[in-house]
Amino acid sequence: MNKSKIGLPKAVTLQDIADQAERAAAYMGEIRQAMLNPTGRKKSPLQNLSQLAALCDTEKGSISHRIARGDLPTGHLNEAGSRREFTVGEARQWVREFRKDKLRPAGAEAVTISIGNFKGGVSKTTTAITLAQGLSLRGHRVLVIDTDPQGSLTTLFGILPDAEVDEEDTILPLAMGTETSIRYAIRPTYWDGIDLVAAAPLLFGAEFVLPARQSSTPGFEFWRVLDLGIDEVRSDYDVIIIDTPPALSYTTINAFMASNGIIMPLPPNALDFASAAQFWSLFTELTTEMLTKRGLSKEFDFIHVLLARVDAADSASTVVRQWIGQTYADKVLPVEIPKTAVAATASAEFGTVYDITKYDGNAKTLKRARDAYDMFVSYVEGSIQSVWERQVSKLAPRAGAKKGGV
Repeated sequence: MNKSKIGLPKAVTLQDIADQAERAAAYMGEIRQAMLNPTGRKKSPLQNLSQLAALCDTEKGSISHRIARGDLPTGHLNEAGSRREFTVGEARQWVREFRKDKLRPAGAEAVTISIGNFKGGVSKTTTAITLAQGLSLRGHRVLVIDTDPQGSLTTLFGILPDAEVDEEDTILPLAMGTETSIRYAIRPTYWDGIDLVAAAPLLFGAEFVLPARQSSTPGFEFWRVLDLGIDEVRSDYDVIIIDTPPALSYTTINAFMASNGIIMPLPPNALDFASAAQFWSLFTELTTEMLTKRGLSKEFDFIHVLLARVDAADSASTVVRQWIGQTYADKVLPVEIPKTAVAATASAEFGTVYDITKYDGNAKTLKRARDAYDMFVSYVEGSIQSVWERQVSKLAPRAGAKKGGV
């Protein structure tokens, strides 16, 4: 090839970028329509009798016997008449009946969890939605808040951030101060038991609004906006999950300050390990300026590090796993989320392992991925239940004192 004939690249104007963005948005709409036909909206998967029994932690025979009583949804037979199936909503009614002792006790309120990391590509959004789905299948009512302007979590719920999300659907009015409660932005989703506060690119405005209010309003604490904004709905949900941007931004700080716990998905590779170390160092510096120097404090009920996207064939990851274990010690959850073709396939179809109803690949691979997420959800549920126990125990002495004074 004669390099002398290669001309200089054409300059790219702002209008070129605008045109490109419009083409990308249009194409994204076509892709979603193709993936989600015929309705253009996602549908939650049906649960068969075996799956329902597993969710209820009982035997299929117990389910069949209870069906005869008629006090719980009976589901419906599939077209072939070969098996009984239940919607997620029907399954959740069963689960809430069979797992009464594991649900939020009287006197407790929603446990808020932020999913955070300094960089993208670490399964942060996937972790957020699978945790929400897994907890809902265990009977809990979940609110998911998307604070990432990219809106990846919103997209996984089958909603296009660019075309279907307005300012009032996001936390932006909360950041601006035109709203004081998050209730205005809550919408139902395709998955029974999960509500959503969506995100869109316009949410970038929060990164300008919050510091502006901080500098112009005496006594304003920008880091408490989301914390105060969810106060009104804490009694409506069992768990509130916040997906954060891949940066330690104003909205990320808000999410952390509103949370009882933090979960950091962390792939076992050197670059992600280094990035995570920078994340916590910067977080410490910021909280020192915001809180410690003002005589304030913040305690978390738990911080979990989740090994994600673990490639069993990567020998180097073994060394990094040791680094992670030595650095974060008991904060590391005893479960690893494998990097599998199942996850890649589900993601390509705007879904998760919990959305899959039929998998054309190896059934063992699907089971391995599903089992890993089930274990992850189980560990987190244990942490949630511990927080509820502490909440209730704090109320007990006050209730006793009141009773004794009557």
